[in-house]
Amino acid sequence: MEKFFKLKENGTDVKTELMAGLTTFLTMAYILFVNPSILAAAGMDKNSVFVATIIAAVIGTLVMGLVANVPFAQAPGMGLNAFFTFTVVLGLGFTWQQALAMVFICGIINIIITTTKIRKMIIQAIPHSLQYAISGGIGLFIAFIGIKQAHFITFTGEAANQVASSGDSTIFNSVNLAMTDFKDPVALLALIGLVITIILMLLKFKGAILLGILSTTVIGIFMGVTQVPDFSQISFGIPSMAPTFMKLDFVGLFSDPSKIFLVFTTIFAFSLSDTFDTIGTFLGTGRKAGIFDDKDEKLFEEGNSFSSKLERALFADATATSIGALFGTSNTTTYVESAAGIGQGGRTGLTSVTVAVLFLLSLFISPIMGMVPAAATAPALIVVGILMMESFKNIDWGTFEVAMPAFFIVTFMPFTGSISNGVAAGFVTYCIAKVVKKEGKEVHPIMYIVSGLFLLNFIISAL
Repeated sequence: MEKFFKLKENGTDVKTELMAGLTTFLTMAYILFVNPSILAAAGMDKNSVFVATIIAAVIGTLVMGLVANVPFAQAPGMGLNAFFTFTVVLGLGFTWQQALAMVFICGIINIIITTTKIRKMIIQAIPHSLQYAISGGIGLFIAFIGIKQAHFITFTGEAANQVASSGDSTIFNSVNLAMTDFKDPVALLALIGLVITIILMLLKFKGAILLGILSTTVIGIFMGVTQVPDFSQISFGIPSMAPTFMKLDFVGLFSDPSKIFLVFTTIFAFSLSDTFDTIGTFLGTGRKAGIFDDKDEKLFEEGNSFSSKLERALFADATATSIGALFGTSNTTTYVESAAGIGQGGRTGLTSVTVAVLFLLSLFISPIMGMVPAAATAPALIVVGILMMESFKNIDWGTFEVAMPAFFIVTFMPFTGSISNGVAAGFVTYCIAKVVKKEGKEVHPIMYIVSGLFLLNFIISAL
């Protein structure tokens, strides 16, 4: 194990990696229950999607750990699954079988742009100031997710301002944000967990984040937040995967000539979002933690084939989407919650293998996994957000043309709930700033191309 994962070389050990894997798993285990619920709204079998979610996560994360030897976990991505259901199926009228075919094609595209070095060229074209902004922006995004999960803020609106209603969501002209009054037991438990985790971090307790999650879960039992299942009434059998396995409808997807343009633009939107969510996560967390260090960065820039860990990680991510589509789930992507395990000390693929094993065990013990409430994982996400703020010190905030695109990256990620939206805002405004300052020649051509693609995507979405 030491030889395969190079633990000492990466400054870690088996215990640390196992704890990091458990921490990452606990912070992202919500996808086991959320993804089936979202895709069920598209008409898919919920139980089958549950199994597909696990299989996609297991295969993708194992490839990440065993091939790339990095501590990142993969699973069907939030946001991408909502796009699959509410935009592609319910909005545009495609069947879920056709949508799965789109996801599969998206995965093939990602594999092609990875093996042909297009992803590599994109990363090399991104200025360091924007890379630091992506890291800090992801940290703020993670913290915001934690704050929402903790119920620390409330969202309210006046009924008189209601302008539209869609499904279970209501859109208001005016939505007010306020601090909770902590009468909510979820918020109170999360606050207790945050205090525990912060104290453990200040004391430099090894395993602080994981212990914070576990202790908060136990405390939640006495507060009525952690739900302990009646194990005598639970069936631990594995649901059938048949309703969604290999149900991709390529023929139906391309059968209507009038929809061909719509098909390709939708696949483009899938691919663009997936690609920059991944690049953002790797740059934001891997560079910050030293997983992709200067040596690996040099190999990435100068090496051939898959000589660097970053290249192998990009390939692992690219293959996961198509695999997930075959089993019956939306785009599989690298999870930003991996930062929780990295914050716990995870540095190698052993962390990822641990996550994959825990996902596999979830096929049999999902009721136990469901015991960990969001209030217990929320403090971990907030603390990880704090740790990732360090990258802001490397940005020249006193120079407006540097600060402005960095600001848009940092703010758009949490406010729009999308890493790729933040990247898009930063890229476009960076190019504009350089052109206005008559420094357009300093911008890598790929930055102009990618920014143009982002703009095209926004225009298509508006039509």
